[in-house]
Amino acid sequence: MRTVRVGTPAESRPAERRVACVPDTVSALVDAGLTVHVQEGAGRHAHAPDAAYRAAGATVTPEDPTPESDVVVSVQPLTLDQAAKLKPGAVTISFLQSANERDLLEVYRDRRVTSFSFDLLPRVTRAQSADALSSQALVAGYRAVLVAAERLPRFLPMFTTAAGTVPPAKVLVLGAGVAGLQAIATARRLGAVVEAYDVRKAAGEEVRSLGAKFLELDLETQSGVYASVQSEEFLERQRELIGEHVAASDIVITTAAIPGRKAPVLVTTDMLKAMAPGSVLVDLAAESGGNYAGSVAGKETWVGEVLVHGALNLPSSMPVHASRLYARNVLNLLKLMIVDGVVQPNLDDEVLDGCCLTHDGQIRKELP
Repeated sequence: MRTVRVGTPAESRPAERRVACVPDTVSALVDAGLTVHVQEGAGRHAHAPDAAYRAAGATVTPEDPTPESDVVVSVQPLTLDQAAKLKPGAVTISFLQSANERDLLEVYRDRRVTSFSFDLLPRVTRAQSADALSSQALVAGYRAVLVAAERLPRFLPMFTTAAGTVPPAKVLVLGAGVAGLQAIATARRLGAVVEAYDVRKAAGEEVRSLGAKFLELDLETQSGVYASVQSEEFLERQRELIGEHVAASDIVITTAAIPGRKAPVLVTTDMLKAMAPGSVLVDLAAESGGNYAGSVAGKETWVGEVLVHGALNLPSSMPVHASRLYARNVLNLLKLMIVDGVVQPNLDDEVLDGCCLTHDGQIRKELP
């Protein structure tokens, strides 16, 4: 029986510094009976040298291993050129937002590729170890506070000196999911006074456990683990109540995003103009429209004397740990498909079914 070949190409999309397979996960794949081929230099930004891949049992190739691979794992979706070279019936695993990649999905369909996207991974207990959205949100939340601290022209912690006392900075985090909670924890470690808000009442306990104040607004709350879409009337009232808290903050970090949908607008220009000069907004939802409508992903803009940082792929700015976490997510998803050393996706499995975009010549998820 021919051994299944797993290929890891070097990421080719702009500014992507992560890698989908690290030496530790290579060893696990080899132990599962698969062979692993990694393109030269694929792990250089994550400080995973070619020699480490070889020592773990991988074959390092000078060329992109995609055309010869049965399974291709990547962080960003493959390019159209790479997709056109896939073996018929190959399996791909990556982030892939169907709304932005129609042409790619059509190539996958025509080549009868079975493609899986972490963007669609079901939020069920069995899928938690493969939840790449959460693992990368952890990195983004941590990094967001560092970005803000670097740009804020004042201290975060309180200092008492012979020249007087410097009060701590005030940080407001909007959205207390994985990214928000990590932002809260990081800001607290740096000595800031932190407030946070989330539409989910259950988030309050988690926020308080980190030493932050949870804002109780006169609004209907949601039950459940994940936030859902809100009406424009709700959002308008929410903005009215949040405004004074934004104005009183030195740093605002917004993290509210709903996969596959435009991010809700939480912060307005009038709110930013009411903030103290030199204040900073870091918008983690900039890539999906922004929690501030004026955010531009990958750009920094000024609203009066307030800096707005439109975050773009923050996990990629910490490629070592982001890659280790992501590679483990890839491994855990792939393990659900491996039977006796053969990759056989069983789409009766709710996890695999939920995140499978194309299979057997069909696009399985409706394109927005």
